[in-house]
Amino acid sequence: MILWLNPVSGISGDMLLGALLDLGAPLDDVKAAVARTGLDGWDLRAERVTRGGIGATRAVVDVTDQATERAAAELLARVADVPVAARAVLEIAEVEAGIHGIDPDRVHLHEIGGLDTVVDTVGVAAALDLLGVEELHCGPLALGSGTVSTRHGVLPVPAPATAALLARAGAPVVGAGDGETVTPTGAALLVAAGARFGPLPAMTLQAVGYGAGGRDPAERANVLQAMLGVAAGAGERMLLLETNVDDVTGEVLGHLVGRLLDAGAADAWLSPIVMKKGRPAHTVHVLVAPERAADCERIVLAETGSLGLRRTPVDRAALPRRSTAVEVEGHRIRLKHGPWGVKPEHDDVAAAAAALGLPLREVARRAADIGRLAPHTSEEFR
Repeated sequence: MILWLNPVSGISGDMLLGALLDLGAPLDDVKAAVARTGLDGWDLRAERVTRGGIGATRAVVDVTDQATERAAAELLARVADVPVAARAVLEIAEVEAGIHGIDPDRVHLHEIGGLDTVVDTVGVAAALDLLGVEELHCGPLALGSGTVSTRHGVLPVPAPATAALLARAGAPVVGAGDGETVTPTGAALLVAAGARFGPLPAMTLQAVGYGAGGRDPAERANVLQAMLGVAAGAGERMLLLETNVDDVTGEVLGHLVGRLLDAGAADAWLSPIVMKKGRPAHTVHVLVAPERAADCERIVLAETGSLGLRRTPVDRAALPRRSTAVEVEGHRIRLKHGPWGVKPEHDDVAAAAAALGLPLREVARRAADIGRLAPHTSEEFR
């Protein structure tokens, strides 16, 4: 997936996180990623707000520890297992060390040393992964000017750390009047995620999201626009694994399909065939990415007892899709969204229909209608 950011009002860590949540990154999964750092005393909420007439998602981080100053080494220890977040903190520490003429190990972060920086950086890293972002592109950054009051006194805007990070990245900038529009965390996350700066790349657009800043100035919509899509005309290289079997029961074959899907196959299915001497049989088909093919091959051979299988390289044209969830009379139902429609997960629909005493098709219709009415919201944003 390709992500393009349009920072006409700048960028901060919470604006970027809000934009990714607005695109469909599941809030619960993002929070789970932050929780795995062992951080205590925090909460992350996604609020629907309006900025300049544009509906957007604001990522709100609440922490019980209000300290804004910490050693960079302490924040690095928190995010060490999250590469994008770790690099973002390290980038900030390195530019701060250069500004103050000290070793990076001795750097203390002041206004950005709070635990909310951990939530923002880890949350963004998790959201990028959940959305399947492989390429990050960014337009020119609207850069404010003036001054800002800090622990070190009055400093110029952009803050020295922000300016150093943008220079390190070779980022294009344009003037945006007075006030801070690009924060060190926002700039560091762009660098850490390997952002490429330039115009909107050619792609098939899947979704558009907006992340809101905390302020709502009259002269500008304080939002970060984010566009998610796939490369125009791009195909996906896959492998098609196949084997013919005439001595495997239907129960085993059904179990095999489930195991293959759990192992990461993009699809697995069975076709009835007739083999030599008129024997009824089946072909097992597995569509799988090359990096997962070895695992799927072992499963097929072990479960069927087959002595071999065929491998055929294929190109798959996959339309963009995303997942959300809605509730029908208190029952959670997952949805798959594609460019041309929305489909509820059958198992969820069946469970809800049984509990509610309603026909399956009625529950499926209600879930799909809710999903279509709120195409950019998951259960957390209703």
